[in-house]
Amino acid sequence: MRFGILGPLRVGGGESTVTAGRDRIVLAMLLLRAGRLVPVDELVDAVWEERPPVTARAQLQTCVSRLRRRFTELGLVPETIVTDPAGYGVRIAPTDLDAQVFARGLDAARAAVAAGRLVDARTEFRAALSLWRGSALSGIPSSSVRRRAQALDEQRLTALEECVDVELRLGQATELIEELTESVDRHPLRERLRGQLMLALSSVGRQADALAVYREGRRFYADELGIEPGVELQELHQRVLAGDLALTGRETRSVTPVRSLPRAIGDFTGRQQTLARLIKDVEAGSRIQLIDGMAGSGKTTLAVHIATALAGDYPDAQLYIDLHGHSERTPLTPTAAVATLLRQFGVPAERVPTSQDDRLALWRSELAGRRALLLLDNAATADQVIPLLPNGSQCLILITSRRRLVGVDEGRPSSLPVLDTDEAVELLGHVVGVDRVAAEPEAATEVVRRCGHLPLAIRLAGARLAHRPHWRIADLAERLVSRRDPLAEFEAGDRSVGRAFALSYAQVSTPAQRAFRLLGLHPGVRFDNSVAAVLAELPLTDVQDLLDELVDAHLVEEAELGRYRLHDLVREYARTLVAEPERAVERRDGIERLLDHHMHVATAIARTRELSSAHSLIVVTAPIRADLVTIVAEQGRAWLDENLALWTALVRLAETEGFLSYCWHLARACWHAQFEGGRLDELIETHSAGLRAAEELGDDRAVATMLNYLASAHYRLGDFPESIRLMERALEIFRQLGLRREFRNTLGNLGTSYAVNFQFRRARECYDAARELAARMRDKGALANELNNLTMTLLLWGRPDEALRTARRHLGIAREVGDLRRIGNALGHLGMIRHRMGDVGPASRLLRVALRVKRQVGARFGEGEVLNEIGMMEREAGHPERAADLHRAALVAMTEVGDRAAQCGSRNLLARAILDQGDTTSALDLYRRVLADTTRLSTRYERARALEGIARCLGPTDPVVARAHLEQALALFRQIESPDQHEAERLLAELG
Repeated sequence: MRFGILGPLRVGGGESTVTAGRDRIVLAMLLLRAGRLVPVDELVDAVWEERPPVTARAQLQTCVSRLRRRFTELGLVPETIVTDPAGYGVRIAPTDLDAQVFARGLDAARAAVAAGRLVDARTEFRAALSLWRGSALSGIPSSSVRRRAQALDEQRLTALEECVDVELRLGQATELIEELTESVDRHPLRERLRGQLMLALSSVGRQADALAVYREGRRFYADELGIEPGVELQELHQRVLAGDLALTGRETRSVTPVRSLPRAIGDFTGRQQTLARLIKDVEAGSRIQLIDGMAGSGKTTLAVHIATALAGDYPDAQLYIDLHGHSERTPLTPTAAVATLLRQFGVPAERVPTSQDDRLALWRSELAGRRALLLLDNAATADQVIPLLPNGSQCLILITSRRRLVGVDEGRPSSLPVLDTDEAVELLGHVVGVDRVAAEPEAATEVVRRCGHLPLAIRLAGARLAHRPHWRIADLAERLVSRRDPLAEFEAGDRSVGRAFALSYAQVSTPAQRAFRLLGLHPGVRFDNSVAAVLAELPLTDVQDLLDELVDAHLVEEAELGRYRLHDLVREYARTLVAEPERAVERRDGIERLLDHHMHVATAIARTRELSSAHSLIVVTAPIRADLVTIVAEQGRAWLDENLALWTALVRLAETEGFLSYCWHLARACWHAQFEGGRLDELIETHSAGLRAAEELGDDRAVATMLNYLASAHYRLGDFPESIRLMERALEIFRQLGLRREFRNTLGNLGTSYAVNFQFRRARECYDAARELAARMRDKGALANELNNLTMTLLLWGRPDEALRTARRHLGIAREVGDLRRIGNALGHLGMIRHRMGDVGPASRLLRVALRVKRQVGARFGEGEVLNEIGMMEREAGHPERAADLHRAALVAMTEVGDRAAQCGSRNLLARAILDQGDTTSALDLYRRVLADTTRLSTRYERARALEGIARCLGPTDPVVARAHLEQALALFRQIESPDQHEAERLLAELG
């Protein structure tokens, strides 16, 4: 490079430069506008600013002459500077100026990011950034030069931020910390850099340092600008503070940018003005576009084309989700939708929080700093989409709906009408051939009119014509006129989508027609060939041929390889056909086969995963298609995960159609997948339906089974009173039926719910009865379970001596049984008890052995318990920083298992550790979050601890309010007989 402006001015390569002050300004101005003429007036203003001399133009010519001589001395062509009546300029090659090389490097880096080549992107970014030798054109004081140089400096900082984003996603947080620290020190007001430093620190486990970076920035913004940090930085602070970033911080974001957009059709027709207008709106800064219109009007197609056209501007992620606002399925809740979007980002299912608030917080954290495009398709209401909208201005959101969505702030609405006649005829020409349409223009106009000018209907009808070259367009028009419309509910005047569907259906073979009708029974969005084979009663090879025929006819779409779907209007047509009275038997038999297949597959997979409770997976009938059950069940968890969203619809279908036995069996079969996956709202819906079905059947065992598993969801959600109510009902039924094993297991479950609800006496009664039954049945495993539960109850109750004896007995039986998981539980509880008794040394040894065991067996809840206990010991020993790290790790574990009460407990302990570090503000924020969470839950103990924590924070500054909080805490502690009441009494006494 012969010229350098990315630092002090350089000429001719190496360290050579121009020394005369005015010459430096002139050359700088010319290089800043390389390849263009700079007017004389601008150069005069740059050199002399507000007071140019009368001889300014002549002196400017002298400057140019000196520069040309200097160029000659340095071996450069003097004609590099060109003269024109309008001004001066420099003519240089693309590689001569470092700023131009830098710009091309940025373009290459950003293109690599857009293509998902992050390693290449990092190389390009770093090569471009290495060209900088300091601030652009440093040492030249001209205001005109400085103004333009500052723009270059801003480009460098932006490039650095983009490079850091890439490197964070590549897992290079450790290497970035020093560079980011220096950059934040030099540019303290730059929030994106500060947030990146916080992310890097959190990613390597330095949450305390990340919080310090935020506090420093917050003070600086307040002192210098009198403002609070921006929304994104505040949200990032909350995620670090609560430990939520630990969920993603230990794993780098997906190296490959997310690309989830559907394929854009190649013959997109019409809507050109709408397309251009919407793209212009987006480029002008409108980040939320609302596209509404009637079914089949091409909303999704238009949105996908907009997204595809703008994808390069949003290289980090391009996401798509069908919200099912107007489909056979119940519209997705924001909770379910955000879970799907998080999984598109690569967040494992077990790390998706169970509560909507936590899911949305994680979602916004994932989007923070990303330039992402989000297509929310088929929305039902504004309330459905508003929670999904990300913060900041870096994301584009496209929303489609059949309704006008009122209430979406910043949303720019566009109501999509049907195509006009010219556009509709043009679309028909793309489908059937332009020459054929030109030969029969009147018939073509009649065809699109009979299709209601709806793109979907035109494509389906035109496809028949395209594959029948001997037909005239008039023949198609006549068929559309003469055939009865099977979808009267979709009529709009004389327009009807149904005529197009009927024509397509009539052109496929009889076996394909039957398969198509039966596919209308499937309540989900997607299905594979095994489902089609079950419904059609055919071998897989035969049904595959029918699926191919239906795909060719555009009655079925192949969404991806081996996965099929019906458009919602097409599905409605299929359902209408199979619901005709003469097909009542066909319909009912098809539903039974569908339910039977999914029940047996799910049960077979659940048996391999529920080792301790598989006895309750009772299916007495043989599968109708045993061959397919065997094949599909081999997919195991992958099949369950793919079909999780289908279970609610299947259970609902079974209940609605009167297949009551299938209803409750299906609910039971999907319990483990729903419970483990944190889909607790769906679990409640499926098992409530299963309970109604069992009650209608009069099957008491099924009723008790549904009650027991329904209770598990309420337990995990922190609704302990409801969990207790359900299990008490189940217990009574099992007692009446004489089912000892089920009665014993439910007793233990009920005792645990009593214990976490601080009903200790009732909990002990349940455990004692369950232990007695286990002893009679000589079931040492069950006996160990009850001793385990009793130990923890006694510890919560404040009876450490009795808890110690019980834990030692539990350990002995666990060793005898040889179950490592139970041994880990016993060791952990022994460590907790010894800690509470003041035996710190033995407690520490026991807890660390227990931690190794729990990690070995994958017991995440137990791991969280032990981490919290060790954290308390570290804080008590005067190491609050270590304690905070341990509590954050515990919070990760509790979040993974979805236990809300345990999450509150971990956050309370984390807040106490943060308070002991001297960060009262952060501790108070976290305690208040717990207080809000526990208000929604039935967790009186953690609510009391949060109140006590708030009092600790406020005591030195507001003792009156602190006392009020302590009094509330003490009342709760006494109510639940917690030994923590003594510490609350002591704190009240200190306040005076």
